[in-house]
Amino acid sequence: MSHHVESLVLPNDEYNRMLVENVHPSTWVNPDPTGRYNIVVIGAGTAGLITAVVAAGLGAKVALIERHLMGGDCLNVGCVPSKGVIRAARAWFDLKHAEEFGLHIPPGVGFDFGAVMARMRKLRARISHNDSAHRYKSLGVDVYIGHARFVDTETVEVAGPAGNRILKFAKAAICTGARASVPPTPGLREVGYLTNETIFSLTELPPRLAVIGAGPIGCELAQSFARFGSQVYLIEVQHGIMPNEDRDAAQIVHESMLRDGVQLLCCGKDVTVERTAGGKRLTAESHGQRYDVTVDEILVGVGRTPNVDGLGLEAGGVDYDKTGVKVNARLQTANPRIFAAGDICSKYKFTHAADAMAQIVIQNALFPHPFGLAYASVDSLIMPWCTFTEPEIAHVGMYEADAKAKGLEVETYTFKLDEVDRAILDGEDEGFARVHIQKGSDKILGATIVAAHAGDMINEFSVLMKAGGGAKSIAGTIHPYPTQAEVNKRVVNLWRKAHFTPRTKALLMKLFAWMRRG
Repeated sequence: MSHHVESLVLPNDEYNRMLVENVHPSTWVNPDPTGRYNIVVIGAGTAGLITAVVAAGLGAKVALIERHLMGGDCLNVGCVPSKGVIRAARAWFDLKHAEEFGLHIPPGVGFDFGAVMARMRKLRARISHNDSAHRYKSLGVDVYIGHARFVDTETVEVAGPAGNRILKFAKAAICTGARASVPPTPGLREVGYLTNETIFSLTELPPRLAVIGAGPIGCELAQSFARFGSQVYLIEVQHGIMPNEDRDAAQIVHESMLRDGVQLLCCGKDVTVERTAGGKRLTAESHGQRYDVTVDEILVGVGRTPNVDGLGLEAGGVDYDKTGVKVNARLQTANPRIFAAGDICSKYKFTHAADAMAQIVIQNALFPHPFGLAYASVDSLIMPWCTFTEPEIAHVGMYEADAKAKGLEVETYTFKLDEVDRAILDGEDEGFARVHIQKGSDKILGATIVAAHAGDMINEFSVLMKAGGGAKSIAGTIHPYPTQAEVNKRVVNLWRKAHFTPRTKALLMKLFAWMRRG
């Protein structure tokens, strides 16, 4: 195992050793290139893995290059470990609140944070087989471990532990992703901080934790650590948490987090950090009040920085800036031979977005227009997302403001979960479903769900929007009772009821009166 990999995958236990042997094998030998590749993929995160495995499955000659850990952020430092921690935090929360369900838990019951993190590492190692170098080799992909850089517009050089390899390509895909951004907070670098790339190496619960950034990453982990008992201070420079979501949706999560013990320093400005004998001291101004708190750890979650350094993009004829690689709707770069997908070029920093973009790269790079296939476009994607707090917030399509900005007249309907039987019975009745329907039709423009299982429930709207169906389709679909997903039908029925006009009712009353005459 290289020192570079070992130093970033901590602790060095059996589970992390299994992880690394899957996604960065210590004895891996890079293959010798044999001729030009149909596609060379740089970066083995979600976008790169999907691009490589689908292309190889179609019969293409494929090279996949990864300098660090295959699986990328999602497997190693993102979706997988965070959801493992979130699930454990929810289990502990449920146990502490069991009396609400008539269950009596004896005093003295506790948890072991070290065991919580070990469980996460064990499950991550188990899942890592799917992204392993050996598996991808068995699927027909030439896997290279090393640093890639373009040397010209059709050539990539891979610097590996046993020498360099020169790869020629017909097409290439840049899928190098992004890393955690670090704000220019005075003193932050000097005292040290955690990001999503390092927080999952913890084996002990920090008694006091400051989280800078109240976006999805910050909110998910702030709530989880607070549930385990950390005193959490959540600092956000904008007004409120999750500033991109509807305010009433974010407010429900905000109130849940407050009950869990998170202290929100909303509109926190002029943040400074220094080391003291008591720990890491943060000062910030929030709504005219000066806050002064001392913590043991600081987690930074303020966005992502694209991984463009050291790739030789200029030599490859690829344009880029601080936001990432520049692509057109077909995901082509300035060099028509080279495509990009995932966080390196997308405003949607989601695993499922990277997956969808990889499919576009496959169609456009390997099946060009002369073969009779239409070009795929990123503009056609219907993109859902979810923040996995409790309750979750899920969204797909447009918000009301988006529709109005595009000149679309929209009707918005909201149905609360406290009128849904299953949500009441589950004790999960905080939240709602909201749908935006284009006026004069039943076309669904967007939807938001705030619920314990919102990420699962939003899929009904996503499928319908992709298939071109409308509100009538949901209204006419039988939903099992009792389920929380009934809220999707209930909110659409508000639209149907709104369009049952007094004039229609008057005509029906006349019809029924005529029918009664026999």
